[in-house]
Amino acid sequence: MNPLASFWSGLGGAPALLARVSAVERPAVLPSRLPVRETARACVGVCALAAAELTALRTGGEVPAVRVDDGAVATAFVSERHLRIDGRAPENFAPLSRFWRTADGWVRTHANYPHHRARLLAALGTGDDPDAVAAALAGRSAYEVEDTVTAAGGLAVALRTPEEWAAHEQAVAVARHPLVEREQLDTAPAREFTPSGGKGGPLLPAAGLRVLDLTRVLAGPVATRTLALLGADVLRLDAPGLPELPDQHADTGFGKRSALLDLAAGRDTFEELLARADVVVTGYRPGALDRFGLSPRALAERRPGVVVAQVSAWGTSGPWAGRRGFDSLVQVATGIARIEGEADRPGSLPAQALDHGSGYLLAAGVLRSLTEQAEAGGSRLVRVALARTAGELLAPAAEPGNGREGESLSDDDGEASAARWLAERDSPLGRLRHVLPPLHFEGAPANWPHPPAAWGTDPARW
Repeated sequence: MNPLASFWSGLGGAPALLARVSAVERPAVLPSRLPVRETARACVGVCALAAAELTALRTGGEVPAVRVDDGAVATAFVSERHLRIDGRAPENFAPLSRFWRTADGWVRTHANYPHHRARLLAALGTGDDPDAVAAALAGRSAYEVEDTVTAAGGLAVALRTPEEWAAHEQAVAVARHPLVEREQLDTAPAREFTPSGGKGGPLLPAAGLRVLDLTRVLAGPVATRTLALLGADVLRLDAPGLPELPDQHADTGFGKRSALLDLAAGRDTFEELLARADVVVTGYRPGALDRFGLSPRALAERRPGVVVAQVSAWGTSGPWAGRRGFDSLVQVATGIARIEGEADRPGSLPAQALDHGSGYLLAAGVLRSLTEQAEAGGSRLVRVALARTAGELLAPAAEPGNGREGESLSDDDGEASAARWLAERDSPLGRLRHVLPPLHFEGAPANWPHPPAAWGTDPARW
């Protein structure tokens, strides 16, 4: 079964609808030893098809034809690299977020956020000079570094082979779960949609829906950015003392509003928002928000009929379930970095494909849940994990990628030029060059309704 058909089946989609999808294949994009291009196409394809399916439900028409272009997908999967703010390129990785040699191998650290950087340095007992960090790591084993930094609340992962990861207890736990977990939480009444016709404008299958966005970094914000594209009113909530990285916010904030809310002190405000929310998306470590009453079942009890969507790095079970994680670290732990590297150095995928792919899968799960609610009702839970998405790339049945002979998409790649999938617009953050959305179905919106606002400047209300 090809990835698109497999992913669509896992989402509970009708097999007959796959005939509505066509693809424009561009073998040169997203060069990799693993099937990154095919997997990325499938992630975006099922999201677009789920959007088209919901469009048909709301308009009373047939499911619009879906077209997935490898070029648009590849450009979107590196959206953070194409972003320009008043002509300035963003900083995507801090100096201490990188591979380091250890006494017996390699580790990769993540220190983009100031608090993660501080914990890393405290665990290593060194200053922030990269040479000092390198010296401290060179005398330790990779697993020792992983354990020490993790215990201090920082982020460091030892490089493993795919075989070492497959034998790890966390890999065994992750493999027990489907790519997209879906669960009906109760017997809430069927969802009633108001008709949503085009009326000369774009078709917006999520129009009229309210989405609470409690996500950070990339996968979750990609999912909610996609729902905003499709017409949802997306309100992102962040803790006042935990700022988002400005460039990251600029890349993933399109179509949303951004507000600050302390979930403890502002409990009444949150409950007012939840009472009118249709979807709640969370991207924190499993269980981290439960103390605020944000577990899926607790949310469904207070807001019957809600769709709860969750994304995590390592999944919800196993010894690493409560660990922090990012795409780059999951690549290292699962063996992807070993496959993509050379004999003397680990490598990485041509995009943060675990993040982007998981984001589109999560959005697809939300859209399919909304469609299913129209017939069967019930509050719904949708979950994805970066480590489980990595498993699709590493699956023995996965077809090999297109090798290393291709080139990454850039502004001057001729026929596959990224320029056709880029746009510019003014925003409160400055003049933005950004990637256009890769979801294409007949009548789909071509761009987000508005650019990102400055982080935390909107009121916490619908």
